[in-house]
Amino acid sequence: MDRLKLLRIDEELDSSEVAALCFLCLDVVNKKRLEGIRDARQLFSRLEEKGVLENSFFLSQLLQTIRRTDLLSYLETDSRPPEETDASPTLSAYRVMLYNIYNDMTQKNLEKMKFLLSTKLNRRQTEASDTALDLFIQMENTGILSNTNLHELLAALEETDKELASTVQKYIDQINQQDQTRVQPHASMDYQPVNNRSLQTQLSISESQPSYDGGSIRSDAEPNEEPSSPSDEAEYYPLTHTPRGLCVVINNENFAGSQLNDRRGTQEDEKALCSVFNLLGFTLVNLNDLTASAMREELNELGKKNFIDHDALVICVLSHGEMGSVYGIDGQEVSLRELTDPFTSRRAHTLAGKPKLFFVQACQGGSYQGGSLPCPPTPRQEEEVKQSRLEEDAGPIRGETVPWGADFLLGMATVPECKSFRNTITGSIYIQELCRQLTLSAR
Repeated sequence: MDRLKLLRIDEELDSSEVAALCFLCLDVVNKKRLEGIRDARQLFSRLEEKGVLENSFFLSQLLQTIRRTDLLSYLETDSRPPEETDASPTLSAYRVMLYNIYNDMTQKNLEKMKFLLSTKLNRRQTEASDTALDLFIQMENTGILSNTNLHELLAALEETDKELASTVQKYIDQINQQDQTRVQPHASMDYQPVNNRSLQTQLSISESQPSYDGGSIRSDAEPNEEPSSPSDEAEYYPLTHTPRGLCVVINNENFAGSQLNDRRGTQEDEKALCSVFNLLGFTLVNLNDLTASAMREELNELGKKNFIDHDALVICVLSHGEMGSVYGIDGQEVSLRELTDPFTSRRAHTLAGKPKLFFVQACQGGSYQGGSLPCPPTPRQEEEVKQSRLEEDAGPIRGETVPWGADFLLGMATVPECKSFRNTITGSIYIQELCRQLTLSAR
């Protein structure tokens, strides 16, 4: 886009309008990249990096939202207004709704909201909220506000401004209506072969020693077009609490004093995990640079917690590893069983029947994962498979119980005996792709 036009727009915008534009762009530009922006020129540079200023449609949306339609004349070419294309990004309806609430909220009602939310936010967060937009960001950081979690905002507005509360309720009703009428598209992620030579320029460290390899995950799942029945709904875990549950991220980066290298780039994985599970409505706990004994101690203490008001538990471990274990920063091993044992229904009764998700970014050996092209089975092999179904007669079930090891998902960055990989700048292949897919599914 013409830099002269952007400069003229920048000269017309005051600091509060720039802050509003930054808030509206939070779903397009990473929050860290928006910190410290003081004028529109800096924001425009960030948007250019994302390629959203290749035409003027997105910027025109921003200006219309903050009610500066007088500046749209700078964007018009040949007397025509900006036009939307298939590649044009659009503003988040969720953020536009929040901006409209901010624009119509009085200072008195803002102070009332801050008081009502003081049990959910700490003092530093409320004192840092000079405007409603600041307050919304603090609520998002704490996990009590997102595009799918508007309960706390609605409750606070119902006590301060019924009209603004109705704005939120209308948005919720609209989203619910869209969910009921939406036809899910076919979704797949195609495997792309990776050239080993080009990969060596991107990946510098495995999770045990310098090496180079890579891959990606493919999921070819056909959507179910039939309406779900009550029996289908029983296949899903209930996620009704706010917050949804706890997400613990153990990030071991600095291995001074051991023979293991520091894990450069792991901070990007930690940021990605915190961002996506904050979006999903979880309370975040970050534990950095733990020894093996400290990891055991933290997890054992966590297992004693009362999870009655939690729907799920997520634990992410980012470290070096070996077959069946991960390393503390002292180079001592913690077995995968030691990670999960504190949360079995035998020890953590309030987690019985609830999902416990473990995501581990660590090597599980020193080998490279190979592969072979699949061959179609012969008719005889297909018949052998049909005849080899096994059953175990364990006798009658005496009462409904939850097996101690039930409801666990253990997601590993690699298979047993093989290495995992991490980009020293952008983070690991596994965690970054995991977070990307979770973010897409959460929209």
